[in-house]
Amino acid sequence: MKIKKQSSLSSKYWLMILVFLCLFLLGVERFIGGGGLLRFVGNYTVVPMQKGISYVGRYLSDISDNFDTLEEIRGEKDELQAKVDELTIENTRLRQEQYELDRLRELYKLDENYSDYDKIGAHVIANNGSNWFSDFTIDKGSNDGVKVNCNVLAGSGLVGIVTEVAPDYAKVRSLIDDASNVSGMVLSTSDTCMIRGDLKLISDGRLRFEKLQNNDNVIEVGEQVVTSHVSDRFVQGLFIGYISEIEVDSNNLTRSGYITPAVDFSKLQEVLVITTTKEDMTGGKKD
Repeated sequence: MKIKKQSSLSSKYWLMILVFLCLFLLGVERFIGGGGLLRFVGNYTVVPMQKGISYVGRYLSDISDNFDTLEEIRGEKDELQAKVDELTIENTRLRQEQYELDRLRELYKLDENYSDYDKIGAHVIANNGSNWFSDFTIDKGSNDGVKVNCNVLAGSGLVGIVTEVAPDYAKVRSLIDDASNVSGMVLSTSDTCMIRGDLKLISDGRLRFEKLQNNDNVIEVGEQVVTSHVSDRFVQGLFIGYISEIEVDSNNLTRSGYITPAVDFSKLQEVLVITTTKEDMTGGKKD
């Protein structure tokens, strides 16, 4: 009898639990809008997980796309840099060619100005190691008709004179060298003077002249000075420069001053060599 009572009580409890469970499920079903318990549970568990997985997937895909885009940008940058380098080299080459063309035009004009003299073009291949071309070497020699005492031109006028010759090269001493002495002449009056080289003066862009006769001839700043007819090594009429300063010496018999040279002695690359010397013109007789 005791055992049967316990079994009957247990069944009631189970019945009540089932009733409450049914009511609970009905309430949940009503609360979630009839979507079902599994859907309800899924909305709060599986769906967030799916969203998270989808977000991570999109994020990883974006990273991959970004890497691809970055590689493309790097490739384009390398191509553009290569084009810039190529254009820079081309621009440098064109500028060098333009500078060379300008220099050759100057030489051509100089050649026309002294068309009475036979000349040959040459490149400067070495100097004495200073900033000024007071003593330099050219790539033409005796095989090309160059001789000692040949006059050398560049820019707008006289550069110097050949002092040493080998078969394939020659050495030139310019007007600015300390050992240089040139007989000059004021073009407007034909008065002669002596022009002396001075490396200290050329740093100020000047040459010294002296022993210009103090006569009635008026000589002003800006007058042109050329090589004179009495020079025994330089042919007549080669342009040297312009008078920049002039004054009467203390002896009151001569005048002296400074000349601005026609040639830039800091930049010499090509020159013209007059292959006929003054000695050749005078038949070996010095004036």
